[in-house]
Amino acid sequence: MKFRLLYFASLADRAGCAEESLGSAASDPAVLYEEIRQRHEFTIERARLRVAVNGRIVAWDHRLQDGDEIVFLPPVSGG
Repeated sequence: MKFRLLYFASLADRAGCAEESLGSAASDPAVLYEEIRQRHEFTIERARLRVAVNGRIVAWDHRLQDGDEIVFLPPVSGG
């Protein structure tokens, strides 16, 4: 399957891009995150992130479909 991945904040910095297309056999966001975590050496644990698929916040076991847009949302700080 092919996915469009969007990264924000520290994830974008670490990946060196704000978005990428990725072919993967991952069936859910949990598996996909572990795949890209190793690829980009992300240090943020999955438990600290939220995930959205096609503009909706979903559970980590949400079933992925070919062409999905996936956003991994890191914790935000600010003032």
